[in-house]
Order: sequence, then structure tokens, then C-alpha cells
Amino acid sequence: MWREKVAQYEDQMIEDLKGLLAIESVRDDSLMSKETPVGPGPREALEYMYRIAERDGFKAVDIDHVAGRIEMGKGDDLFGILCHVDVVPAGSGWDTEPFEPVVTEDRVIARGTLDDKGPTIAAYYAVKILNDMGVDFKKRIHMIIGTDEESGWMCTDRYFQTEEMPDLGIAPDADFPLIHGEKGITTFDIIQTSSPEGETPEVELKALNAGARYNMVPDFAEAKLVVREKMDYIIQSFENFLTEHHLTGQSSVDNGSLLLQVEGKSVHGMDPSIGVNAGLHLVHFLNTLDLDAKAAKFVELGDTYLFESHFGEKLGMAYETEEMGRLTTNIGVISYTDVDGGHYGINLRYPTGFDFNQQIADFTERIKADFDIDVNTHQVPHYVDKNDPFVQKLLTAYRNQTGDMTEPYTIGGGTYARNLEKGVAFGAMFKDSVDLMHQKNEYITKKQLFDATAIYLEAIHAVCVEE
Repeated sequence: MWREKVAQYEDQMIEDLKGLLAIESVRDDSLMSKETPVGPGPREALEYMYRIAERDGFKAVDIDHVAGRIEMGKGDDLFGILCHVDVVPAGSGWDTEPFEPVVTEDRVIARGTLDDKGPTIAAYYAVKILNDMGVDFKKRIHMIIGTDEESGWMCTDRYFQTEEMPDLGIAPDADFPLIHGEKGITTFDIIQTSSPEGETPEVELKALNAGARYNMVPDFAEAKLVVREKMDYIIQSFENFLTEHHLTGQSSVDNGSLLLQVEGKSVHGMDPSIGVNAGLHLVHFLNTLDLDAKAAKFVELGDTYLFESHFGEKLGMAYETEEMGRLTTNIGVISYTDVDGGHYGINLRYPTGFDFNQQIADFTERIKADFDIDVNTHQVPHYVDKNDPFVQKLLTAYRNQTGDMTEPYTIGGGTYARNLEKGVAFGAMFKDSVDLMHQKNEYITKKQLFDATAIYLEAIHAVCVEE
């Protein structure tokens, strides 16, 4: 029944999704203002959702242009649907233009199709279809839309300062069947504080840069060196290094400076082990050279504590639980200049039971001679009992639509569900979905989009209409 209802809306869903995908809603700090708190792109995407809502007869409420909601349903209790319309940067290597959506026979290709614009449209249409059916809602529904999920969560932080907290809710920004627990997530910087002097070295590191987001594995890294002797030897060593590590890269000489570039593979920071960190590989190579004292300290720390240590082993923070799995560390941003020194930007995700504050204090003590640690964000782990009746209603809807009896589970990713005491991540990725979140050529299949909408339809009906 529910899938047939969705079929009547397929063309309109694709058109609305295309319009949202065409907006380059990447956070841009250089264009932040009161009118565009995280840049003009995310604000434009937020306004787009308001226009759709008002077209369909719903009320939209804006909160300082950084978040907002679409109001639906009626009743005393409040059900939340927490989505986001910002996306990570497109990156390189796409076969199509990432912000010019391409619709083929079976899929839609663009940045944000999976994370999180496709699922946002699916959840929106689930409530729209129920509303068009004239059902008797027993709960109010707030579809809460954020614009800074991929960076600092400024959106939901601001929203929940003044707005009503839903009694329960979903975040359609992960996987089916259902995610009832999420690891603690923190971002912190290891910042170089010392400027050691030494003898004139063979090689001086002028600059090193890799990565733009803490929660993405850097797929490109570049270093600029001044080489006083053995230039040919260093270039040959670099070529050998690339071959040995099965990497793509190149070297070039520009105005007497040697430029080294390494390409890696970008993936989501929740499982950096399946990516290739271009920045740390370049650090690993630089640590073999006779560098100036400041640079030598910087690359030595990265090589000693961070390179090929995806689970905190070298930091002394390895930790694992049966229900939530292993602690992970993604080194998403690496930068260095000969003037300012350098920093490593780290995204660490940990299970319940890990004492982050104590562990970070212990590590700070170990490196305090030359480095300091600055914790930027910290969200503690989130957990909802999978046997809770609310969770079981959602699970039943999924199972009715798919026949799949897989149990709910926990993840290392962070979704808006953790904003709510009783919030869970619910779709929209299926077992057979190709996970291209944060990767090039991101797409959602039409089947995935429409099947997810049918699941949301049945689930929201069970939670918000049936009593």
C-alpha cells in the first residue's frame, strides 16, 4: 500500500531533489555574516526547503538563518525529523559536475544525494503524502533542518537554545534498519608550540598542507621544500616511496623550490582505515629527510603517533567494546609553515566507557615539551535501548517494507539523532546501497529513494497517526 502511494509522487520528488542538489551548500567561513552564518550556500538550501513547505501548505520557521523547521501534524507530543542540507566539498575526480544533478534511468548523481539531501526529500515526502491523505495526526511533527552538520553543528546548537525539544525522533542520515547508538565524537588540534633552532639542514620545509575537514580523510597533500644539496637523490627517494606504498604523486621544481604532491583516497572519517591519508603518507616520507629542526619535530610527531594508526594504537588510546566496536582516529587536517609551525586536526570517535578527558590529559603530558592540544568539539556517546517500543515501531515498518530481519546496531558516525534523548538514526542507506558519502560520483538510486520514502511513510504513520 505505502509503496503505491509513493509511486504517485515519484516525478515531483525527483524535481524537488534536483533543485536542492543544484545548490552548492558547502560551508564557507570567508562569507560568514549575520545573514549567512555558515556562508550563502547553506542558507540558500535552507530557504529552498522553506519554499517547498509553503508551496505544500506547511508553515516554515527560521532560526537566525542557520537552522529552521517545517511544522506538520497536530497533537500534544512532538516528533522530530532531523535533517541537514549542507554538504562536504565536492573534491576532485568527478565524472559529472557535482552540483549539476544528472538523472539517469535508475539514479540521481550529485554531491549530497546520499548525505543528506536525498533522505531529507524522502522524509519530507513521507509526511507530505500522509498530509495529502488527510490522516488524523496524533502528534505534532517538526522537520528540523540544519546547515552546519558537516562541520561544527552550529545549526542544532543554536536551534535547541530556544526551540522545543522533540519527545522522540529520527535522523534520516545513516543506514537501515536502525541505529540506536553512536560513538562519542571529538575534534582536537595538536598544535606545535616550540621553535627549536639547529644547524643549517640539507632540506628546509617551507609549507605542508593536506585536508579541509576533520571528518574526511585527506585525498591530496602538498609540501614545498628548499633543498640545498642532493636534489636528485631526494626526488628519486620520493619516486621510490610512491612506488613502495602504491601511491600516485609527483614532484616538480619551481623557482628553486621542490614541490611534492601525494594523492590518497578520501572516505568518511568514521572509518579512516578504508581510505588513504595523503597527508600522513607525505609526513611519513618527510620524516626520512634531514629537515630543519622545527619541521623535523613536526613530522616526527605525525609519523610516531598518527601514521597508519587508525584505531588510536600509537596514541595509546586503543579501546573497544562489543556493542560499539573500536575507537577510531582520523587526521583530517594537516598544515605547517616555516613561520608559524604546524598543527594536526584530529577527529576521534569512541565507544561508551572510554575516558576521553583523562586520555587527552595523559597524551598532552607526553608531548608538552613541543606541542599543546586544543579540544574544539566534544559530544559524548549516545544510546537508546533497541527494545524501546518507539524503536520497535520503526523497525516493524522497515521489516514490513523489506522483509529484512536484521537487528539494529550502533555506529561510529554522528547524526542529529544524538540531539534527542530518544532519537535514532533511521536510513536511508540499505544493505545493497553503494556508500559514496563524502566521495566522488556520489549518487542515490531511484529505488533507494522511493523505498526509503515508503518506509518513512509507514513508520511515521505508526508513530504519529496510530495510537
